[in-house]
Order: sequence, then structure tokens, then C-alpha cells
Amino acid sequence: MALVELRNVSKIYQLGGEEIRALDDVSFDIDEGEFISIIGPSGSGKSTLMHILGCLDSPSRGTIQLDGMMIQDVSARELAAIRNRKIGFVFQFFNLLPKLNVVQNVELPMIYSGVSAGERRRRAMAALESVDLANRSRHRPSQLSGGQQQRVAVARALVNNPRIIFADEPTGNLDSHTGEAILGLFRRLSVEGRTIVLVTHDPEIAAVTPRRIEIRDGRIAEKIDLTLAGLNRTAPTVPQRPADGGTGVTQ
Repeated sequence: MALVELRNVSKIYQLGGEEIRALDDVSFDIDEGEFISIIGPSGSGKSTLMHILGCLDSPSRGTIQLDGMMIQDVSARELAAIRNRKIGFVFQFFNLLPKLNVVQNVELPMIYSGVSAGERRRRAMAALESVDLANRSRHRPSQLSGGQQQRVAVARALVNNPRIIFADEPTGNLDSHTGEAILGLFRRLSVEGRTIVLVTHDPEIAAVTPRRIEIRDGRIAEKIDLTLAGLNRTAPTVPQRPADGGTGVTQ
């Protein structure tokens, strides 16, 4: 069942009288429980696509349905509420507040949701437990390694039990060993039934997901470029999802 449906989505900017199409007539579905990657070089439109999928921006044209709700024309306030309830984000640079300790950082999304203090603490500790960091709950971000900080960011993304998680270059600020551990965490979350979208320019990162969507010049590539390094390797075993009728690219 499709959790996300994009139909004919475009994002158009006017620059000095010139029309710039950051996205151009993009259509695809993301099924519930899928683990996919969106890959493309700098300037391909993948970040614009993630912003629209993540309710951080609205399209110029086309429709978007998220968890049964049409969201392309909702107000900025409504988009913020949808992000808080239904979407989790993990970013390259962690985005942890340095003056708060680990558990307080994880609690932040629930403060915006109006969750009581006691329930916030319970859920935050459960999220930290799920990423094996409950024993670091009182530490400040500066007292953690890069990999530990990213695991805190994953816990923060999970704490409101979102319908979908977007990870934007989640290993880009980590060494290769730590990056592999973070990807292993995403694989485990996928096996548990989470819907996860990795956004990356790195074919080696994209290769870990069962399904990959390549963006070129604001459009979905009809076929993944197999000459890109890493895409001809075998992805780790993760439950496969049925094809989406040709609206996405599967490997």
C-alpha cells in the first residue's frame, strides 16, 4: 500500500526572467515499510525532492498524498503539524542543541506536540534504548562521538513514531566504519517495518537499499546508471517490496 504518492510534481523558480525547473513532472510511490534511496549528484533536484516529500516546501505543480492526506496546498502551519506528527528527519550534521543533554534533545519534537513531561521522558528513554544509548542520556552532545550523536538524531526522529523517516546524507560527516554502523541501524529499523528514505549523492550508500530512485536534471531516470561505482554490488538482505507499477526504479 502506498504511503506516499507523487503525481506530476514540479518545482519551478524564476531567476532573472528565466524559468528554472528544480523538479520536472516527477511521479512515483513509496510503499509503507519500504527502504529506498534517492540518489543524484549536486544540482540534480534530490534535495528539492526531499524538501517537498518532507513537507518542508510545497510544489509549484502536481499533487502529493501522504498517509491518505493531500498536502500540496495546505498552509505552512498545517505543514509544520504534519511534519511533527508523521515525519522524522536525520541530517548530516546531527542538528543537536549543545546546551541540552541527550534525553532533552530527543524530547524536543514532543514538546512541540504538547506531550506531558512524564510521557516525554518515558518515550525519549525508550527511543534511546532502541539505538543503544540509554546509558548516555545525561551526556551533552560534545561528550559523544560522531556516531553516537547520529544515533541520538535517529532516536529523536523515532520518538513521535513517525510514518516515514528521511535521512539526508546521514553518513556524510562520519568515518566509513561509523557510517556502516549507522546504515546497519537503518537496516534494522527497516526490518522492524519502518518506512525509510535515504537521500544521498553516494552510490555506495544507495547500494544498501533494495530500491533506488535516481534523479537527473529534476527528473526520475528511466534506468539506474549501472556504471556508477557501487550500484552493481548486492544489497544486504532486507524484505523486498512489490514494484510500484513502473512509477519508481527498482534494481
